[in-house]
Amino acid sequence: MAEPSLSHTTTKIQKLHGKVTIVTGGASGIGEATARRFADNGARAVVIADVQDEKGQNVAALIGPEVCTYVHCDIADEEQVKSVVESTVAKYGRLDVMFSNAGIFTSSTDQTILDFDFPAYEKLLAVNLKGMAASVKHAARAMVEGRVGGSIICTASVAAIMGTEKYTDYTMSKHAVLGLVRSASLQLARHGIRVNAVSPGAVGTPLFREMFGVGEGVDLDGLVAGWSRVKGALRGKNVADAVVFLAAEDSEFVTGHNLVVDGGFAPAQAV
Repeated sequence: MAEPSLSHTTTKIQKLHGKVTIVTGGASGIGEATARRFADNGARAVVIADVQDEKGQNVAALIGPEVCTYVHCDIADEEQVKSVVESTVAKYGRLDVMFSNAGIFTSSTDQTILDFDFPAYEKLLAVNLKGMAASVKHAARAMVEGRVGGSIICTASVAAIMGTEKYTDYTMSKHAVLGLVRSASLQLARHGIRVNAVSPGAVGTPLFREMFGVGEGVDLDGLVAGWSRVKGALRGKNVADAVVFLAAEDSEFVTGHNLVVDGGFAPAQAV
């Protein structure tokens, strides 16, 4: 009797099936890649919160209006963050995942300590730290009230685990994100809420272009490939996959963790 043939049909595992998610800074770069990955992994709702209205609306349309919506939100304004969370819960009944990703780079100088520009520093912190804290705060409150647990992921950076020759304000802000994550994870564990950070290395995003003054005609993949010990260039989708892991049940016992996604760059450089 002939052996039965093996089927080559595979079923895609949807790690976020039915989840309601918010992605701040989701109109471009790592946030956009993650919004797409959330949808690919079965999220019921992906709410993109950003200040880049045209880009955000385009991303939402490409993902599909049945899953993804765009909301204008400046995370430096706590009331706007609160409004995004509350409108999401009002529409979908819950919040399962917050990817607090929005961040800026606004230094008018190299921001070495000898030439530290405090107004630029304060503008940067309003987004990179105050906005991050507001996102964690209001997402956590919604999750506690909903009694469903949840996952909060914050974007830090390899700059959070090493010193830098310049951009001191940016580096300070990313170190502070780790303090926020570690404290919040302890405080929220009893509510079934996990809080983690993802620390990308060099990714060819609009922020990378701004930080390093890279022109539009430059091959970003070739440039960022030199910032990794792993062959090839780190892309937004690689970081997005790490965020999906932290958002999903695969990481149900992971909290207070900083997941570095840098191709081995930071361990060689860390101080």
